[in-house]
Amino acid sequence: MRAEIFLTDDYRPGDSEPFMNDRQLEYFRRKLLNWKAELLELSATTIEGLQDSGRNVPDIADRASEETDRALELRTRDRQRKLVAKIDSALRRIENGEYGYCEMTGEPISLRRLDARPTATMTLEAQERHERREKVHRDD
Repeated sequence: MRAEIFLTDDYRPGDSEPFMNDRQLEYFRRKLLNWKAELLELSATTIEGLQDSGRNVPDIADRASEETDRALELRTRDRQRKLVAKIDSALRRIENGEYGYCEMTGEPISLRRLDARPTATMTLEAQERHERREKVHRDD
């Protein structure tokens, strides 16, 4: 069992401390857990909204509009589901001691990048190389 780590509300990881020390890991763990909780709450709200909107609308234009709204909600929910999976993966990397390091190069991912995108698995440079390679090899 992990010891409780105290973080002040204004704590932000800094370059002056050792990379991925216990405080930084706890900061990102909490950030990921809060983000996941928000997404799950939004998801529950979406499900309730979709269940409530299952009424029969006689006007064709209104029905089409409602179907478009429903399709958009479902796409949004699917994106949120994928994001929750990425958050879970990041939480596993924290537990395994792999969080914060690039999966391609093994180099540390910048704290600013992790703060902006806590699910990042590559350094900015590795991500750019990956995207360029993907663009070149993509079948259009």
